[in-house]
Amino acid sequence: MAKLTMVQAINLALRQEMERDASVVVLGEDVGVDGGVFRVTDGLIEKFGEERVLDTPLAEAGIVGAAIGMAIAGLRPVAELQFCGFSYLMMAQLEGHAGRYRSRTHGNFHVPLVIRFPYGSGVRALEHHSETPDATYGHIPGVKVVVPSGPRNARALLVSAIRDPDPVVFMEPKRSYRAFREEVPDQEETLPIGKAQLVEPGTDLTLVAWGAMMRPALQAAAAAKERRGASIEVLDLLTISPMDGNAIVESVRKTGRAVVVQEGPRSMGVAAEIIARINDKALLSLEAPVKRVTGYDVVTPYFAREEAYLPGPERIGRAIDETLDF
Repeated sequence: MAKLTMVQAINLALRQEMERDASVVVLGEDVGVDGGVFRVTDGLIEKFGEERVLDTPLAEAGIVGAAIGMAIAGLRPVAELQFCGFSYLMMAQLEGHAGRYRSRTHGNFHVPLVIRFPYGSGVRALEHHSETPDATYGHIPGVKVVVPSGPRNARALLVSAIRDPDPVVFMEPKRSYRAFREEVPDQEETLPIGKAQLVEPGTDLTLVAWGAMMRPALQAAAAAKERRGASIEVLDLLTISPMDGNAIVESVRKTGRAVVVQEGPRSMGVAAEIIARINDKALLSLEAPVKRVTGYDVVTPYFAREEAYLPGPERIGRAIDETLDF
């Protein structure tokens, strides 16, 4: 198997799905001639032509609105928005139409649409380029939200998202775009949307993370094992909505302790939802309060302070120690 970066793995998924299904089209800002701002769609316009790889104006609402029409008409559009901070401009189309259309038509019409965009900080980007709006999009009924953490699951999840009958917001952690490589098979591979992945089994504590936070979470788990012999079970959430609450609850019932790692702001985030589900279904199994390690309730800071904003192995490690020592 070839070792690919996340950018290469996503490109592979797009290329193979476009080869397999002529209804799959790609549209967005600079996705064609320039191959995307991060070169994720590089080479697609040469292979599939301008009718299936469409360069659009800088108009997120227009991109998503057009893609909704394409989806209802029988295509499977994959719309790229250049940066997470500008994705809010599509909200009226996503919440008012894409997420509601199946309900509005009593199941007679679906919107098989994927909206991809890079998210997150840690790459010294400008304002409006480093947000983590997973909770924002996870709160919209009728919309699925997927957050891969590495090249292999990014490829498999994107294939599943393209084939899904409903709108999927596919959030790509740009900090992980070229940070590491993984073996990715040439043959078709999918992962189910809505299922978390057990990355490391353990018995002492459940550590839940997703997206770019998986790497520091795994580093913290390894350090806790070396430092104090702790057996940390690591779950990769993969899907924000629908969330795999059963996998989280099952793990916490086994370990009795949990730490949740979230890149976005602390208040009203995905971590809070995870803790609520643990309290609903596994409260009597807890040996300590569930801790969350998150970003702060501020606008994502500029270059000099973004590393202090992000949860790192040290902050996660302190939360693990405090939970184990409770």
